[in-house]
Amino acid sequence: MFGLGIPELLIILVIVVLLFGAGKLPQIGSGLGEGIRNFRKSMKDKNEVDVTPTKPENPENKDK
Repeated sequence: MFGLGIPELLIILVIVVLLFGAGKLPQIGSGLGEGIRNFRKSMKDKNEVDVTPTKPENPENKDK
């Protein structure tokens, strides 16, 4: 996983705890999880409108 082993992950965890405090970790984790969930949901849902023409326009039939 990106060359990160257990020691590196522990160092990152200690830095995060020092920066945000132990009380904010559940809030950060839930926010991160919700963001990932929303991203996955948006990737699965196809709610975009396809505006690609089905056949190319004929230049001779264009209005002048």
